[in-house]
This record gives sequence, C-alpha cells and structure tokens, in this order.
Amino acid sequence: MDYTLAEYKSPQYERLGFKLVKDRLVSLGYPQEILEFEYDPSFPVRGLWFDSLYGNLLKVDAYGNILVCVHGFQFLKNSQIYELYPNKFLQLDESRVYVLNTLFNLPETYMFACLIDFFTNSPQYISRDTTGVQCGDLFMSFKSIFQDVRNAVDWVHIQGDLKARTIKDLDEYVKKDERLPMFLHRIRESGAKVFLLTNSDYCFTNKIMTYLFDFPHGAKPDEPHRDWKTYFDIIVVDAKKPLFFGEGTIMRQVDTTTGALRVGSHMGPLLKNQVYSGGSCDVFTKLIGAKGKDVLYVGDHIFGDILKSKKIRGWRTFLIVPELVQELHVWTDKCQLFAELQALDIMLGEMYKNLDSSTKEKPDISKLRSSMRDVTHKMDLSYGMMGSLFRSGSRQTFFSSQVVRYADLYAASFLNLIYYPFSYMFRAPAMLMPHESTVAHEQRFVMDSPMISRSRTYSVFDDEENTSKREKVIERSNSQVPHTRPVTPRCVTHNHDEDYSDDDSDKNSNEEKPSN
Repeated sequence: MDYTLAEYKSPQYERLGFKLVKDRLVSLGYPQEILEFEYDPSFPVRGLWFDSLYGNLLKVDAYGNILVCVHGFQFLKNSQIYELYPNKFLQLDESRVYVLNTLFNLPETYMFACLIDFFTNSPQYISRDTTGVQCGDLFMSFKSIFQDVRNAVDWVHIQGDLKARTIKDLDEYVKKDERLPMFLHRIRESGAKVFLLTNSDYCFTNKIMTYLFDFPHGAKPDEPHRDWKTYFDIIVVDAKKPLFFGEGTIMRQVDTTTGALRVGSHMGPLLKNQVYSGGSCDVFTKLIGAKGKDVLYVGDHIFGDILKSKKIRGWRTFLIVPELVQELHVWTDKCQLFAELQALDIMLGEMYKNLDSSTKEKPDISKLRSSMRDVTHKMDLSYGMMGSLFRSGSRQTFFSSQVVRYADLYAASFLNLIYYPFSYMFRAPAMLMPHESTVAHEQRFVMDSPMISRSRTYSVFDDEENTSKREKVIERSNSQVPHTRPVTPRCVTHNHDEDYSDDDSDKNSNEEKPSN
C-alpha cells in the first residue's frame, strides 16, 4: 500500500519523519543541538549502504566497489577511501552494513549524515580509531549511533506519532489520483483478481484507503461512490513482509467495525469484503489457487517486496520507483553531458588504436581521464549531492543491479499500466554483453577456434506435414544405446518470453488456427 497505492508527498513526508526521529533521539539523551538540523532533500538517495564500523554512507556498484563515500557531510577523496577500504571495495556483511533501500529510509539516511558530522566536528568530541568519538570518559562508537537511530526510526513508525500525524493531515502528506478506482475496476473487469497485501494494521490502512477512494463517484463518473474494500477481491493487513514470503504468521480474520483480530486461525476460503491479518505466502497462494507466475505483485520495497517475492515464490514483480520522474527529467535535460562522455570514450579508444603488446610507449591519457571525471561529476550532481539512484557515470549502482535482477517491470507509478491493454506482452530489449555491444553485426568474425564446431544448422517445422520432410542427418547401425548424440530441436524450444505450459501453448495454437 505505502508508496504503491498511497504515494507520500516528497519532501513533506520525509521532513515529518526526520523531525520525529530528531525528537525521539533527544528524548533518549542526544544533545539538544541536533534539533537545529533541518531535512535537506537534495542530499540523500536510497540504495546507499551505511557502514556502521566507520560511520560512512557508501554508494556502491553491483559488486561492492565503492563509487562515493561520505563521512557526515564530507565527501572523501580517493586517497582517504583507500585508507579505510583497500581496493575501494566492501563486502556486503549484514553485521556491519545496513542497506537503505526504501523511501522510508531517506530521513534516516540524512540523520546518519547529520549525527556523524555533528559528533566528528564538535569540539567536545575527539575522533578515536576511525570507529567512533570520545568525550571525556565517554566513548560513542558509530555502531552505537547507528543502533540508536535504527531504534528511534522503528519507534517513530510503530509506536510514535508518524501515522497519527499523517492521518491528521492527509492532504499535506498523501497524493490522491481519481484514476485509481477506475483502473482497479478495469483490472477486475478483465477477469483478474486484485488483492491488497500490506504491513500496516487495519485501522491505518482503512484511513489511508478511505482517503484515496474519497471521490463523489465510483469507478466511472456516472456511478455512485462505493467503499474502497469493494475494489479488492482479497485484503491482507499486518502481513509482516518479508516474513510473509517465508514461514509467515497465523492468518486471522479482522473485525472491520473495531479493528480487533478474531480468535483462531483462518482455515477456510478467502472471502470478498473480509479483511485478513497475517498469514504466509504458501497458504495465501493455495487459497487463491494461483501459481507463482500467475501473480503480478506490485511493491516499492526492493528487498521486502520485490526480491523476496521473486526469489522465494517466483511471483512476477512490478517495482514502483517514484524517483524515475526526476531521473528521466535529468536524463533528457542533461543529454549533452551523456553525449560528451560517450565522445570521450571514443577518443580514449582512438588513443590506443593500432597499438598492441609490442608497443613500448605509453599514451598520455591524463587529460582525457580528468575530463571524464569532470563530466561524470557534473552528471552526478545534476541528480543531487549523492548522484543518480541508478548510476554513477557509466557504472550502475547496487540498487540498479537489484532492479535488473528481481523486477520484471518498474515504473514511477503502477497507474502507468492504464496506457496498455491487459493482453500486452511486456518484453525487455536485449541486454547486450560488452562483446556484443562493441562488435557490429556487419562484421565477420573469421578467427579459427575449436569452439566453432559447437554450432549446428537446423530448420524449424511448424506442422506434422513438414515434419515428414526432414532429411536424415545421421544413419547408424543397430545399437543398444538409445541415443548416441543429442538431436538438434526441430520445433521451438528456446522460448523465454512465454511461461505457459505446453498444454496451454498447444491450446492457444489450436485456437488461433482458422476452423475449416
């Protein structure tokens, strides 16, 4: 629900969360001076790693190579990064690294930077062993600061005033789109079932959803208004994702008049207009009668929603990335910087042209490298202080690699699906490997290689009549061995865009053939 159906307004919502976390930390004994910090939306970007040992925010690529390193508000230089991280690399270790993957993490990201900067630069505190600060006999490690902030954030979300303040001023913090009822109605009209799966409790969910569907009309302008629950076939609250995709919890019914849970575990079929609490993906998919790839799951949390539902259950996944609006704006507005970087890459290739292993002289590429750094820096700052969510120059970020690996679709809003028919086949463009993207199809590769013998020529036959025309490729004498070598497929077997079974495929093929 959060950031999927209910998109919270930025930076208003992050600013509220940041203020509440500040207040909580001061109540726990942190200095009053931190109340002077104000949330700056130009600094944080999600997908960063927080290194609790050194107190650094890290922007890394898919393999843990460090692209940007920030200690407080100080952006470290290469030499400083190498002192802390040999080879500018850090392995993802959950005991040390916390991945700030969600939009809810943005205020938390900025709070880490504020506190590290405050304690590192305050005259009352002395840096010690690069792992913390000391004030008299009091030592405060960066790991303890991390734990305090994490506990404060959890408290604000679960026991604090964040939800109450949000509900009190929904117009200020939650976006509303009158296309929502219409689109959910269209999905159900197409024959699909629509379910809501959220970690929020029923009371908060009911308040938010009532607001989102608070229009004088229903799914169409000429239809009367109706309750939000009528737009869903199944509603599950308190899901406790990502636990839901593993062992899960007990599924119980919710009394919608009081919000209280009914005693006992729900065992029967899932009923329309009934709200359920908890459960597990295993039980849920059995009750709805769906296999993994029958489900398109829409969520904003790359780990709790997308990674776990894809990796554990094989669901189709649709990741919501609201930052795409700004990312695409910069991508088009600053296109000359991207073109300039490509031109520099071509110039680099030209400098090494006609050189081989016998070359003794080393070309001077220092100016070219400096130009590349300058252009990359300008590109990054176009997105914000920490750069793009998806890249740093030509390098993709850790977040970007997770999107590519686990999200079947991604967009700024799931309402983008309004502009596609429900029969639409989404197919990604071919993802080229470096050797494929640098060699044109017009070129002919003539180097001798023993692996050339792996290729076979073959034909594909679509019907039985043509199948009988196959030529025998190999004749062999009587043998007790069933197959002495594999046979090249004579029908379509290498098809990765469709997931229906062979029976479904045959059925579809028969349906498409005109009747006599």
